[in-house]
Amino acid sequence: MIAWQDEAALLSSRPFGETSVIVEVFSAEHGRHAGVVRGGTSRKLAPVLQPGAQVAVTWKARLDSHLGSFTVEPIRSRAAAAMGDRLALAGLNAVCSLLAMVLPEREAHAPLYERTVALLDLLGQSDVWPLAYLRWEQALLEEMGFGLDLSACAVRGVNEDLIYVSPKSGRAVSRAAAGEWADRMLPLPQVLAGQGDASHAEIAKALGTTGYFIEHRLIKGLGDHPMPAARARLIDAIVRAESA
Repeated sequence: MIAWQDEAALLSSRPFGETSVIVEVFSAEHGRHAGVVRGGTSRKLAPVLQPGAQVAVTWKARLDSHLGSFTVEPIRSRAAAAMGDRLALAGLNAVCSLLAMVLPEREAHAPLYERTVALLDLLGQSDVWPLAYLRWEQALLEEMGFGLDLSACAVRGVNEDLIYVSPKSGRAVSRAAAGEWADRMLPLPQVLAGQGDASHAEIAKALGTTGYFIEHRLIKGLGDHPMPAARARLIDAIVRAESA
């Protein structure tokens, strides 16, 4: 018998048989990991097994290659913070959907796990959450090996008038260097580089750029999968939150 224990954020839950569920969690030491929770549809466990919940898990299996089973104990729920706030609910679903799609199975990503937990703990704080989410997407790209380099122009090496990002290299490009290729570049809102206006509108524009790399670098390599719809709902909620 193989077994391990860890703390994790719950990403997803789906029915398995009549009374059990298969859950996916994200932990620091074991990455994205799935397992069966026996009796997961019960009145005791069903409220615990919600996306975003922080849980203590024990995983057991006869062989490491088996699906295995989880014993789950609640640490804290994030459902209350999400259910009463459209932006928080959209954000929770976007984070869990993206991680469930792009994280390699059973591969540890401790720095990203810590950032994810910190982000989820900010749910409900609508004044800081959109910017924190943008930084989280940048960290996701960095952790997966596709970090953006926005420090200097990829062509001329200058660090002035950087207004584009190359869709090929993920590096900044200045206005002058883009030239006739400008219409093929992605926008570089200053908030993406840690400067300037951090309005919701600018954050939404920056998420258009990070979204390009998530879709074309992370998701495209997984097969014929679309960007999770939850992310589009989040961007819509961010834009609406500013105009409200």
